[in-house]
Amino acid sequence: MSTSVPRLTVVQPGEGHHAHIPGFGADFKLSSGVSGGPLSIVEHPFGVGVITPAHMHSREDEYSIVVEGEIGFRSDDAETVLGPGGYIIKPRGQMHAMWNAGDTPGRIIEIITPGGFEHYFQEIADLVAASTTDRGAFDELAEKYGLTYGHPDWFDDVVRRYGLTPPRR
Repeated sequence: MSTSVPRLTVVQPGEGHHAHIPGFGADFKLSSGVSGGPLSIVEHPFGVGVITPAHMHSREDEYSIVVEGEIGFRSDDAETVLGPGGYIIKPRGQMHAMWNAGDTPGRIIEIITPGGFEHYFQEIADLVAASTTDRGAFDELAEKYGLTYGHPDWFDDVVRRYGLTPPRR
């Protein structure tokens, strides 16, 4: 990864490109191209009852800030629910998932280091928009970004306890 000096960039509230991923979108605020490479910042809205698939990053750490609602986080054996103003680090190499733990829509700011992983969200949204049903296309995309999906022992328990709709994989 090469880094360069970032340029002054302003993103006003409500600005940025949106990628539609069912129940869990991505609002791109600052890309790795704008930051010079070391990070990207994406906002994720969470619909009521939504949980992300359990997954593990091999290259990135994620720093999340809850700005709306109550968001649950599970990373390996640690679990917490945070409200607005709560912060959490999800380190690479740990299987984790996030979910809307409340009864109103939620939103987090995600700082991803190093930058570049934000492109995964656009590419997954493109596959969804094209109504792609080829599981291989999704698996290739995950491999490209060093992402591993899994179904840890704790996942079904989280879905049951919070009344969530499990993601389709």
